[in-house]
Amino acid sequence: MTTKFTPLKDHDTPIKVLFTGYLCTVGIGYLFALIQILFTHGMADGKFGLSVDDIVYSYYGNRSGTVLEQKLNGSMKDNAPELERFKIMEWVREGADSDDYKSEGIDKIIESRCVMCHNKEASGIPDFTEFENLKALTTEDTGATFASLTRVSHVHMFGISFIFMFVGLIFSFAETTTTQYKCIAIGMPYVFLVADILSWWLTKIHPMFAWLVIFAGMGMGVSFIFMWVTAILEMWLFKPVFINGWGSRYLELRDSTDASLADRLWSYAKALGRQIKPAAAFVVDLWLTRGWPVVKGWFKKIS
Repeated sequence: MTTKFTPLKDHDTPIKVLFTGYLCTVGIGYLFALIQILFTHGMADGKFGLSVDDIVYSYYGNRSGTVLEQKLNGSMKDNAPELERFKIMEWVREGADSDDYKSEGIDKIIESRCVMCHNKEASGIPDFTEFENLKALTTEDTGATFASLTRVSHVHMFGISFIFMFVGLIFSFAETTTTQYKCIAIGMPYVFLVADILSWWLTKIHPMFAWLVIFAGMGMGVSFIFMWVTAILEMWLFKPVFINGWGSRYLELRDSTDASLADRLWSYAKALGRQIKPAAAFVVDLWLTRGWPVVKGWFKKIS
């Protein structure tokens, strides 16, 4: 297969070192990001390990209790003894009265266990040196606020897109992958990134979208690992892997004249589209003739 670019294995050693240094650094960063998720969202239900309930509690909230109680039974569980945590929760359930805050000794517990992190210097978390900030967490747990989602969404959009831009740029010099699969691998992270951010907002509205958060995160991870591993192997282990090793079979499949997996999946998708087109047209017609008039009637009553 002729190429119109310099393959990764043929780049000068300084360029390979540059690419490898960047890939290793972002790879370690990606690993720490996953660990950070385990210690934040992964403790939302009080149990270590990421689950659908963790996602629901983080974004939709646990509507069966207050924010403070959920944190004390979840990610903050190990930061105070059981008796102190129970005392705070008892104070919350009795109305979180400001007078009881001092008379019951809750203020001493907060000062010794919480203020070391929750103070004026900390960013992104409530300042518990102000009673009003603590009081705000004694209401029903409705998950992440729209303000926090807005802040985190734009930070992730900017930061992660830059990471994948450079990883994709390095991967674009790979020669073991066809142009078709290369385009899919480079484009996948951006699709899943948008889906991931969107799924946070949708989960805030309804908990069933928590599965989309997991699916989108897995999609980003798979595309990242594929591009990362391919780039490293081509730069440093091309001959032992792709000429003399198991990768030779991969190159045979790449150069096969048979239809690729992507082509077959696309043909199946088009065939499925032709099958559901009549049903989709029926649903649209039903919405226009029956559904939309009802919605317009509701809006007229509200206004």
